[in-house]
Amino acid sequence: MGESAWLIIVAILGVATLLFLVMRTKLQAFLALILVSFLVGLGVGMSPEEIVAAFEAGMGETVAFIAIVIGLGAMFGEVLRASGGAERLALTMINKFGINKSSWALGIAGIVISIPIFLDVALVILMPILYTLAKKTKKSLLFFGVPLLAGLLVAHAMIPPTPGPIAAASLIGADIGWVILFGFIVGIPAMILAGPVYGSFISKRVHISVPEMMEQQAAALEELEEQANGKEIKKELPSFTSVFSIIMLPLILMLLNTLAPFILEEGTILSNILVFIGHPYAALTITTLLTFYIFGTKRGYTRDDIQKITTKALEPAGIIILITGAGGIFGEMLVASGIGDILANMMEQVQLPIVIFAFLTAVFLRVSVGSVTVAMVTTSSIVAPIIVTMGLSDPMMAVLVITIASGAVIAPHVNDSGFWMVNRYFGMSIGDTLKSWTASATIISLVGFAFSLIFSLFLM
Repeated sequence: MGESAWLIIVAILGVATLLFLVMRTKLQAFLALILVSFLVGLGVGMSPEEIVAAFEAGMGETVAFIAIVIGLGAMFGEVLRASGGAERLALTMINKFGINKSSWALGIAGIVISIPIFLDVALVILMPILYTLAKKTKKSLLFFGVPLLAGLLVAHAMIPPTPGPIAAASLIGADIGWVILFGFIVGIPAMILAGPVYGSFISKRVHISVPEMMEQQAAALEELEEQANGKEIKKELPSFTSVFSIIMLPLILMLLNTLAPFILEEGTILSNILVFIGHPYAALTITTLLTFYIFGTKRGYTRDDIQKITTKALEPAGIIILITGAGGIFGEMLVASGIGDILANMMEQVQLPIVIFAFLTAVFLRVSVGSVTVAMVTTSSIVAPIIVTMGLSDPMMAVLVITIASGAVIAPHVNDSGFWMVNRYFGMSIGDTLKSWTASATIISLVGFAFSLIFSLFLM
């Protein structure tokens, strides 16, 4: 057996082992990635010193960037959540669009809200609003829920500074500004088709009423109804303008960083300022500090309160950072072992475009493992060593992140914790959850992949 064939076998066995450890033994993804990285290194004959060096390089290069970005993003998102920012966005959008077009409002609100706030947290916060709308209009809960879920998922997978796209961009070396730009370009039509359009279709065929347990929460529902109708509310919420502005601020700054070389002469004072404040570190630091003041201090939170809120936010962020770092180690092991070069040569020989390879790999991992973030991290780790010698442009690298995200959101099913969260909060059967949530996510995936293919024709 030739050396190349053995390296490919090791890579296949490595991925198979990873899936087995995560799916069957329920080993934490961080530890599973670490263990498989060791096994791959040993399997290809690397020395202990080489393996340790690959670990240090993979973890160091990856975590150095994403730890700061995800940590800052988690803190500003948690303060925004605690202040009631998510509710304000959703309620104002519904008031502006009106009840009849509230599905569109919820889809747009979902995209904006899920940029700073984790998807599962955002869903829990906004479910009472969905219950209120469904109870008031007598429509299926899916009419309102599917658009919101579509918006939340689009931002969760495609628009930084959410963890998935940040991790993928870091691992393959994509510019965050370009990822934000393509995330919106692809995400908005994907949300429209998978949200308001599909939500209207499926709600006429599957009627889901407000779960019985929520009927007992009459007081809370009544208060939210008053909010939805634009009446005076009992709970003071921050203004829509302040919430929307603080969420958009880091995105605009990071986009300016990306576009500065195209609109300003390099080296000028203004260009240097935009490049500096638009770097993800600076943009998110500025945003986080402003969030602490506007949504914390000015709204009566003490410094101790803010510290407790932000410390709590770093707990889930820490898990994501470690998993992403372990994914970086796995990718570095593929580079150091030479497996990445062999995979690149094989793809060139069979003329398989990198976009298709990345999408199919993400699909396979998503369906197998369940987690969007783990699928994105692992796919990016596999793809990163392949694209090193391809000389892809910055826009194309960003498209590749969107491609990976598209594959990683496809077909959520029983091995995905989000599947059961939707199933429980909507009070649906497994069959109805597949018809609604799984189908909607799959539409997002296919729309994203279609856009990625089109963009790749012009940007490769």
